[in-house]
Amino acid sequence: MATSKRDFYEVLGVGKNASDEELKKAYRKLAMKHHPDRNPDNPGAEAKFKEAKEAYEMLSDPQKRAAYDQYGHAGVDPNMGGGGFAGGGFADAFGDIFGDIFGQGGGRGAGPQVYKGADLRYNMDITLEQAAEGYSTQIRVPSWSNCKHCSGSGAEPGSKVETCPTCNGQGQVRVAQGFFSMQQTCPKCRGTGQYIPKPCKQCHGSGKLKEQKTLEIKIPAGIDDGMRVRSVGNGEPGVNGGPSGDLYVEVRVKPHPVFERDGTDLHVQMPISFATATIGGEIEVPTLTGRVEFPIPEGTQTGKTFRLRNKGIKGLRSAVVGDLFVHVMVETPVKLSDEQKDLLKQFDESLKSGGAKHNPHQKGWFDSVKSFFS
Repeated sequence: MATSKRDFYEVLGVGKNASDEELKKAYRKLAMKHHPDRNPDNPGAEAKFKEAKEAYEMLSDPQKRAAYDQYGHAGVDPNMGGGGFAGGGFADAFGDIFGDIFGQGGGRGAGPQVYKGADLRYNMDITLEQAAEGYSTQIRVPSWSNCKHCSGSGAEPGSKVETCPTCNGQGQVRVAQGFFSMQQTCPKCRGTGQYIPKPCKQCHGSGKLKEQKTLEIKIPAGIDDGMRVRSVGNGEPGVNGGPSGDLYVEVRVKPHPVFERDGTDLHVQMPISFATATIGGEIEVPTLTGRVEFPIPEGTQTGKTFRLRNKGIKGLRSAVVGDLFVHVMVETPVKLSDEQKDLLKQFDESLKSGGAKHNPHQKGWFDSVKSFFS
């Protein structure tokens, strides 16, 4: 008696309304988990892999999926006129998926694989002023040039580069395992399709030597901490003629002794004297572009915040300039002389004789305390 098949949607762990992308993601996850090469000691893994492969093949084909949704397994069973399980090579049916999973190249007859070079990162510390105004500087980064000893061939002078005997210059070899076969990078030439019997003594067969070069880097105005500037093509060289990687300059804005930044806005803590807070007056407020005069109204309390429009930082991708928020701190006098203390006591007595009008916050606070304890 034949063993009944599980529902294809159940096999992949998706609903019947799953999209093509959801089907593909579910299959890739199962393929990674149950692939025979990853489970050499688990004889049941291959059966689960085949089951997932069949389910994905049926459901990823619109016609087969429609037949399966309407008639179930009978709609795709080859003995009943359906599509059935296609036996072909695994790389032929699933080259696009397993190229993503295992890093394989394309289909049959593909030449040496071309790879983009690795990206490089450079950390740059700048000041808040430089971040606000923009900044240009030069940096030294690694670069690679053709080896002069071997003229970039990678082979020791007097010898030559030969076609790889293992893959016949294809850069890939096909490995069979029972019912399945797959392509993988040639282990001898590492995908280049070429073999160097006598590697160059200077570059060790790479054909390139590492050097240093100077780059001009422009940091745009308005950049913020943690942002990156991309310099295209200044990373490591590609493999087999592939494009070079990129250089990413990661910006770190150093803490400022006066200002704190919040996006395009700036904040500053501004100490003022007791007398200025009491009777009002003019103070000088620092900004990134210089000092400005600002009036402090009479009776200003500590913690009061004033807003100076357009005294912040211009946005990186906007012409709008942020604001400067001035947080006032009323400074208590210290190290007073006896005469100053006497004057202060007289002043305090005069305030008390005037009633609550001089200390409205204090009266309200004491009233709240009395009501709480009563």
